[in-house]
Parts: sequence; C-alpha cells; structure tokens
Amino acid sequence: MKAIGILTSGGDAPGMNAAIRAVVRTAIYYGYKVYGIEKGYKGLLDEEFVEMDLSSVGDIIQRGGTVLKSSRCDEFKTPEGREKAVEILENYGIGSLIVIGGDGSFTGAKMLSNLGVATIGIPGTIDNDLAYTDYTIGFDTAMNTVIDAISKIRDTSSSHDRVNIVEVMGRNCGDLALYSGLAGGAETIIVPEMEIRTDEIVNKLKTTQKRGKKHSIIVLAEGADIDGGALALKKILTEEDHADVRVTVLGHVQRGGSPSSFDRILASRLGNKAVELLIAGKSARVVGMKDNKIIDMDIEEALSMEKEFDVDIYEMAKVLSI
Repeated sequence: MKAIGILTSGGDAPGMNAAIRAVVRTAIYYGYKVYGIEKGYKGLLDEEFVEMDLSSVGDIIQRGGTVLKSSRCDEFKTPEGREKAVEILENYGIGSLIVIGGDGSFTGAKMLSNLGVATIGIPGTIDNDLAYTDYTIGFDTAMNTVIDAISKIRDTSSSHDRVNIVEVMGRNCGDLALYSGLAGGAETIIVPEMEIRTDEIVNKLKTTQKRGKKHSIIVLAEGADIDGGALALKKILTEEDHADVRVTVLGHVQRGGSPSSFDRILASRLGNKAVELLIAGKSARVVGMKDNKIIDMDIEEALSMEKEFDVDIYEMAKVLSI
C-alpha cells in the first residue's frame, strides 16, 4: 500500500481534526507512513505535503476546523489536473488517499480511484446531506450551536414581544433546521423539502398571539423556497401581521467551535475504519454510520443515493409547536 495520504476538502466541519487524528494514529499503529496534504486538492497539486507523526495530531481532538486546511480547486476538476495529481502521489510513494469532506470531495476521490489510487471517503459536513449515512461529522456540533443561539434569541424575543427569524445553513438539506428547530422549540420550521405558504406562517403567528404568546421563533433553512430569504419573509410578516420582526443569519458561526463528544467519537470511529479498509485492500469506498454501526459502501453507490427527509419528525414538530 506504500504511504497513506490524507486531506480535507470543501467546507470545514467540527470533528475533522478528530478524524485526522484517528487516521494518523491508526496508520502508524499498523506501521504505515502518513502524509498530510494541506489545502485539499489544491494542496495536492501544489505539493503541500507534510509527513505526520504521533505528535502532529497531539491535542487536536478538541479543536474545531481542520489543521490540514481546505480550499477549492478548479484545476483538479480537469482530466489533466487529476492526472497530475496521480503522478504527484506516485512521486511521494503514496498509494492510497483518505478524503474527508462532502459529496464534491467524494466525487474527486471517486475520480482518483478510477485512475488507480486507492481512496476512502469520510463524511465531514455540517449539512448532514449524504444519504448513505445517518450522521456526518460536524452535524451534531453545528446543531448544538444553532440550539444555543435559538435559546439566547428567545430570551430577547420574549422580552420585546418580537418575532425572530433565525436562518441556518444546510444548502438544500433541511436537517440542521429541522432538528435544531425541534430541540429549540421553534414555532415554525421552514425547510427545502417541505412546501409551506407564507399565509400559513402568518396565520400561525396570529393564532399564537391570540392565546397570549406575543413572541415566536421561526427557523429558516438557507435553501428553503422563500424568494429573497429571511429578509423577504420579514417584510411579508411585518406587512401582513404588523409584527415586530427581527432576522438573525447565523452564517459561518455554525461551522466553528469545539466538536461535541458525539462528533469526536464518530470521527474517531470513521477514521479508524477508513485505515482498516485500506489495509484490507479496499478502494473507492466511503465510511459512515447506520443504526449506530460503522458501515462502508461503494462510493459511487453512496453518491447516487437520494437523501430522504424525515417527514414524521417534521410533522411531529408541527404538532408540538401549536
């Protein structure tokens, strides 16, 4: 197998460092050399390699972000760029590569595997938008960050009898909005997967106000079908309900912070499993969690799966928010 390379690609997620630590220490335990590749696929093409030892990953399990850094790379998207990447890996004696990231990162890993590089993907994204795994690294931490923000916003919302719209990340996946909204007691949750009319939102606010509750929290997923996003929704609610409406866009604060214990343990298990798969001669696989068990599957199959939104949880959240 020669040496193992590891990189993080795409958006950073809390727990990536725990996964890097698990990969490096597992590989060294079994006698393999490990190269960290900084700045993702761009760093691969720019040959930003650093040999990693046990000390390289000391005291990083609790750190957010990624010590290997991340960036986008248009050159890698070309056939010439990928061929150059394979040549560089061969020059360094790296026969296998572990990629931590989301669907775009996994697509790059799949393409490298087609060119003869043994690759394993580890899911690292706060969006939780990969269908083959119940959880991605970083989702739990981001969800808790959102819940903390909702709790703080509710304090000031109730003090001023305001409606607060909290916009959260997630791209086209509503998991972050759904679960943080449920746990945060949001009165309305708006996600890309479920259609909701603005008049429904207005009527719910009026119903809530009639029973004496003057403040409300609306959690809005960034990919929801609301033209103009949170600010446009604020305008509609202000005009239709005459409410005092404020908007909070949480943005990249959701990506930061020390990973939760769940994300640290998940990342450690997935990193360990990824190395074991490479040692067993596997390639073009991704690791994940299903029913609390660590699983692996073909990377192409994983990328082709469609994410199923949990409608039952969504409907339950609507019932509990009456």
